[in-house]
Amino acid sequence: MKQVVQNYKSGELAVLDVPAPGCKPGGVLVRSAYSLISTGTELMKVSEAGMSMLGKARSRPDQVAKVMQSVATNGVPATYRKVMGKLDSYTPLGYSLCGVVEQVGAGIDDVKVGDLVACAGNEHALHAELNWVPKNLYAPVPDGLAPRHAAFGTVGSIAMQGVRQGESQLGEVALVIGLGLIGQLVVQLLAASGVRVVGVDPDPVRCELAARLGAVACGDPASASVEASVAELTDGHGVDQVYLAAGGGSNQPVELAARLCRDRGRVIDIGKCRLDLPWNAYYEKELDVRFSRSYGPGRYDPEYELEGRDYPIGYVRWTERRNLACFLDLVARGRVDVEPLVSHVADFDDAVETYQRLKDGELKAVAVLFQYPGHAAEKAEVEAPAVAVPAVKRPSGVSTPARSAKTPVRLAFVGAGNYATSMLLPHLAQRDGVELSTVVTTTALSAANAQRKFGFAEATTDLDAVLGDKSIDAVFVVTRHSSHAELTRKALLAGKTVFVEKPLALTEDELADVLAAVEESGNDRLQVGFNRRFAPLLQEARTRFGARTGPASLRYLVNAGRLQHGSWYLQQGSEGSRFAGEGGHFIDTASWLLEADPVSVYAVAPSGNEDLQVVLRYPDGSTATISYVTTGPATLPKETLDLVADGKALRLDDFVRASVYGRKKWVSSRLPKARDKGQNAELAAFIKAVRTGGPMPVPLQSLVATTAATLAVQTGLAAGAPVTLAGPR
Repeated sequence: MKQVVQNYKSGELAVLDVPAPGCKPGGVLVRSAYSLISTGTELMKVSEAGMSMLGKARSRPDQVAKVMQSVATNGVPATYRKVMGKLDSYTPLGYSLCGVVEQVGAGIDDVKVGDLVACAGNEHALHAELNWVPKNLYAPVPDGLAPRHAAFGTVGSIAMQGVRQGESQLGEVALVIGLGLIGQLVVQLLAASGVRVVGVDPDPVRCELAARLGAVACGDPASASVEASVAELTDGHGVDQVYLAAGGGSNQPVELAARLCRDRGRVIDIGKCRLDLPWNAYYEKELDVRFSRSYGPGRYDPEYELEGRDYPIGYVRWTERRNLACFLDLVARGRVDVEPLVSHVADFDDAVETYQRLKDGELKAVAVLFQYPGHAAEKAEVEAPAVAVPAVKRPSGVSTPARSAKTPVRLAFVGAGNYATSMLLPHLAQRDGVELSTVVTTTALSAANAQRKFGFAEATTDLDAVLGDKSIDAVFVVTRHSSHAELTRKALLAGKTVFVEKPLALTEDELADVLAAVEESGNDRLQVGFNRRFAPLLQEARTRFGARTGPASLRYLVNAGRLQHGSWYLQQGSEGSRFAGEGGHFIDTASWLLEADPVSVYAVAPSGNEDLQVVLRYPDGSTATISYVTTGPATLPKETLDLVADGKALRLDDFVRASVYGRKKWVSSRLPKARDKGQNAELAAFIKAVRTGGPMPVPLQSLVATTAATLAVQTGLAAGAPVTLAGPR
């Protein structure tokens, strides 16, 4: 069989052919399906092996002390031979896996051949095709739990034992320092226990992941935001527990723990980090410092681990094996989600290359799995979610004749709410060559108000009569979001040119219905109210930025703010999320600037609010990140955008000022407070298309792609994974 080994003297890693272990009494022989690389413990061991002898000595002072004791007892020559012999030997790697029982040893009656088990132990759950595992270091995998997820059992037990040592209680606040593999699991376990968690890590990607998995706040250890979050959550008292899940030689974690912990709080050390406790800080608060010993009670006890002697449950409730079984149960029931932690799955044969990529920093990962021969089929079971982008077929059934300049374009409005009456109708009411024919609303009074204010010839509540009126050239759909797709479908089937405010649709089925109406009627005369691409300031900045040759990076910050209590935008069950309602604006703007439609969407969201981070990827490698926040201060501008490519940069400041940086810098003059976000220019382009019969201002395929990308955000949030924007099914 094959096994991953390392020579600690030379640092050499190899996949060796070694004899298969026998199946001894008191355990089972397990054929590995997946084994997990601990990107903390194992990489530390791999890195130490690559050090000089002096470096090895400095990193392991405990071993140096043992060597000195041996010198005193056995002399230098004997000790040297002993140490060199041990260093110049192959040692195993790995301690967490899932596999299938291939043979059952004498005395085992809780599993049988063919059962799936999770295994633990740095001598028994190795990166090897076969392992003999004693009874107390394996646990049956619950039905329905994927083997790749069960492979997290050991590291999950380590995190669980740390949480148990913290003795957390409902309603407490905990600080987790270090958001690597163990830290991410600690966050989830605490959140599942009713504890509010603040995460700390210098890596913003890991902070975002922890926030998605249950932390209420996350940040860099040097950031004031972490202290502010702790103060807000604890009324200034400090956290109840601190979990040290960080590694390295910095003493910053224990100092931060003392600063942010409450009086008589608990500090639990799980990772291997420096522990020079600042005496005054820990003494003054009388902090309770605790250590978490690996997987739980039974660890390092040969009678428990090797001989299978269990501890009575009445005296020791949670042992190694019980922790392992408990963690598997939590994952199986969806209380802990390990899939977002899987950064990479490598074939077992590529183990040496995978370790090297991790060591060199080429592969940045929270968790990496080895997949063993015979288990490749599971890859097909875990598919990336996809949202279909239907192809638009060019209809041939309806022609739109041009109108003479003297013939007014007759418009009907379906809906006359705040947006219609403040952002659209004022521009149309004063435009030459436009006649406001009919306004349709569900209540008579709102129709009458719109008729009086803007001069509609007629007000009604009868939609069918309006759609049947052949004298009406175009219909504006400006109603609540849930009705947009159906009203658009009806208007297209009636042969009308349609302007629908965003969103076009709230579901993939609604989008398909709209396109079915296009195909059935032959009428593709449709515009969605994505007005920002028409903003004069942004258009001028794009022109001055010029063409690009390489991929671009775009950042769009939207400070959406909080909604007033009672707003219908909050009716997410019927009207969709806030981002579903207006996110198309920002995706359309990004796609227009990047001159392409996105091919994938990745969205993450902190728990407890509607803030979002949406990353769009485009065919040429360009990316756009949309930060949609509802918790920002009112004094922060609503929209800021930066586009960088080819050594140039474009900046838009809330549609008030724009700048382009390149060989020469261009800065626009500051606009008045009335920001022009393009509604007037958008309406002018729409009316021109209606009058002339020419192309619509935005191609229908682009409108469909933007809508599909907006829908993919919710799909991605639910799946916790990037979403591919696929072609038609």
